[in-house]
Amino acid sequence: MYTEYYQLKEEPFRLTPDPRFVHMAEPHRAALNALLNGVTLRKGFAVVTGPVGCGKTTILHTLLELLAQGRLTKSDCSTALIVNPTLSREEFFEVLLDEFEITCNSTSKTHRLLALEKMFRAVDARGGTCILLIDEAHLLSLELLEEIRLLSNVDTHTGKLLQVILSGQVELFPLLDRPEARALKQRIATRCQIRPLNLTESRVYIAERFRAAGLVGPGPFSDMAIELVHSYSQGVPRLINLVCDSCLMIGFQTQHRGIDPEIVHEAALGLDLTEVPVEVPVEVMSDRISSAPAQALEPAKAPATTLDNLIGAMKQRLVEGTLQRRVAVRK
Repeated sequence: MYTEYYQLKEEPFRLTPDPRFVHMAEPHRAALNALLNGVTLRKGFAVVTGPVGCGKTTILHTLLELLAQGRLTKSDCSTALIVNPTLSREEFFEVLLDEFEITCNSTSKTHRLLALEKMFRAVDARGGTCILLIDEAHLLSLELLEEIRLLSNVDTHTGKLLQVILSGQVELFPLLDRPEARALKQRIATRCQIRPLNLTESRVYIAERFRAAGLVGPGPFSDMAIELVHSYSQGVPRLINLVCDSCLMIGFQTQHRGIDPEIVHEAALGLDLTEVPVEVPVEVMSDRISSAPAQALEPAKAPATTLDNLIGAMKQRLVEGTLQRRVAVRK
């Protein structure tokens, strides 16, 4: 509704784990690097945790897109993503077979396990690897955790045939600390945690979302407005998205091109959020004096890394795919 008014090609703050909008803040970069290393080196189990709304699911989808590029492994990977792990044992194996696109007419656990092992070894033979990603893993039952551990026992003398990534809220730690899960806990080779964004990261996050949505030039948020967005959201990306989207809607309805603190207060009130004071970095204070636009506050960019190049190529491929679909729809 407001995209044309703000000269955007699409909504920049949608609540979807779209890899085109992934932001590589320090904790997210570290987590993605750790997961990529764990998968490519076949370390077995990896765990990523963090508070609600901090971007764990987006990291998983970004990992899947990077793997789909085929530049990380010798061959295509076979992946399975389970987003709702509140399943019975039978339902779990049914979903697993479906996600790995394995045909197994039998409902016998033995036959299903044999079908999975056959596929694991076939993928390994062609130089690939199988990856099981489980989102909301803190909701897993102890029974399913044990089934996953036993499933990972399929290996060769050179490495694990199945890589498992468990992603969940901080409640995942107490679950893994249970005595019944100690055998699985010992196999976790990679651990990473995602935290909320600090003020500087929030500013860059907002600017990147606008650029990904097609904005050219400075964004509509004043620097003080961005500080308030960070204060109300406490640096949680999902809440940043909610506040910013609401601000743009209010700005459109009231015909305000610029988003000021008053609009942010109104948006936060509608979302029932409470402002939390935050420290303002020195560079922001000096910027207020010079009245430079918020986008000029971004820190100097470090030299591009291999991960940066991979993510850049991934985003470009996804953007081109989106444009092609739009052209096809118009025809």
